[in-house]
Amino acid sequence: MLRALIGLAARTWFRLVRPMTLGVRVAVFDGEGRVMLVRHSYMPGWYLPGGGIERGETAIEAAVKEVREEAGLAIDPADLRLASIHANFVNFPGDHVLLYACHRFAPSDHLPNPREIAQWGFYPLDALPEGTSPGTRTRLQELAGAGAPDPHWITPA
Repeated sequence: MLRALIGLAARTWFRLVRPMTLGVRVAVFDGEGRVMLVRHSYMPGWYLPGGGIERGETAIEAAVKEVREEAGLAIDPADLRLASIHANFVNFPGDHVLLYACHRFAPSDHLPNPREIAQWGFYPLDALPEGTSPGTRTRLQELAGAGAPDPHWITPA
């Protein structure tokens, strides 16, 4: 509970000092077509690895870093493909997400920090873990060819 409150406070402060944000998410697929998902320790649900792009960092650098930190995988920037761009205005009106796809990786020398990542693993697209976020499910359906990408990460109600 305390960890969730600290995470909420940090995100709120971040939104106040940076009114527009840009983040990345990466759909990493293994040779069997399964996708890497992570479950954070500070919020419920399963997500594609990703995070915010820091000052002085490119989107590609952020994608490579987040996959290494959250999933323990090394990916080559040349293997990343920009799949789609989305506004994520449900939680914050200035948030945008770049979605990358990657089909090649190697284990990295970095294991995810258990204080941030509670679980991670590869899952078949037809058997995603319970609690996979709606935005993640929708992006994976789009990547599988079930329609054009929605311009919103989560479609506003």
